[in-house]
Amino acid sequence: MQESWLEVGALFVSAFISSTIAPGGSEAVLAYMVAAGRYDVAELIIVATVGNTLGAMTTWGLGMLAEKKFPVATLLPQKKQKALDMVKSKGIWTLLFSWLPVIGDGLCFAGGWLKLPILPAIMMILIGKLARYVVVAMAFA
Repeated sequence: MQESWLEVGALFVSAFISSTIAPGGSEAVLAYMVAAGRYDVAELIIVATVGNTLGAMTTWGLGMLAEKKFPVATLLPQKKQKALDMVKSKGIWTLLFSWLPVIGDGLCFAGGWLKLPILPAIMMILIGKLARYVVVAMAFA
């Protein structure tokens, strides 16, 4: 029993780290655990989604902190502002794509930097990440 909680906890940590600026592979961990067939798939999806969403909100918070010291318009050259420009033009809806590799972290950071409202941000991020983990789990179930 304790071993199972440690493994599920490792999935949470992997999902959290994968959604911050550090690279990670939570999809591979989830796929392995689903394929092993020893865990409740719904529980694994929830654990991965919560961990990944909390990691994304950490990145979002870092964006908020960065904005205090570095106002949006002054830091990045125009051609390096892709994530910021996308979030500016499409708003909170861009956070549905926070699950995408590489750009997803930038979208979360930009959302915080642009001070998007926190509750809608959490909901958009959670929905996007949940959908991704459901697809991964279904592929390996």
